[in-house]
Amino acid sequence: MSIPSTPPRETRSVALVGSGRLGGAFARALRAAGVDVLGPTGRGEEIPTADIVLLCVPDREIAHAARAARGRAALIGHTSGATSLDEVDFGIHPLQTFAGGDGPDAFEGIACAVAGRTGEALAASESLARAIGARSFPIDDDRRAAYHAAACIASNFLVTLEDAAERVAGTAGIAPADARAMLAPLARRTLDNWERQGAPALTGPIARGDDATVARHRAAVAALPDVAALFDALRDGTRLLAERNAS
Repeated sequence: MSIPSTPPRETRSVALVGSGRLGGAFARALRAAGVDVLGPTGRGEEIPTADIVLLCVPDREIAHAARAARGRAALIGHTSGATSLDEVDFGIHPLQTFAGGDGPDAFEGIACAVAGRTGEALAASESLARAIGARSFPIDDDRRAAYHAAACIASNFLVTLEDAAERVAGTAGIAPADARAMLAPLARRTLDNWERQGAPALTGPIARGDDATVARHRAAVAALPDVAALFDALRDGTRLLAERNAS
């Protein structure tokens, strides 16, 4: 059951733990919002005392970092999408990918999953989301794995898919940089269409039932066994999607 938020106490300072891409992005966005940011601190560095300690560390390091942060702040939060709140007071997970060096507007308008073990903790996570310009929505612990799996499919697996496309283009004599420049607009338009239409945005030979063309595609990727295995799985899944669209 979701916990209703309560009016947050004034947040004057946030200590960030984790000097990776996300920690840096949070630091820039919160500073731009007028929050006193301490850190980000790296592995082995002492965690400063602040109103809130926010852990921007890998999931496997959350428990250790949370123990190290105890006594440093009234509230401790993590930025994991899949990890429970067992070791912390709240969670805030921005539904975005970060490449490093992102500007303070990197969170503007994006969705941000929030949760808290108490009303005060939930309010703190909602307040942080507002400060960085994100749109918060609640997520319960028992739904975190499904939520984060959806995010990984949409983002991480997309890079795996586009890398496969780049490699197959290479077998056609197209240089990697040229392949990315050619294929990226196609991928962006496809995403735009899917955002507007959902599954009916599907096009291509499988949707048209052109099995001969699909067979030629399969033969063309056979020289890359890992890509061929990915092709087979996606072909079968796409056929099911096409059938669902037709029903």
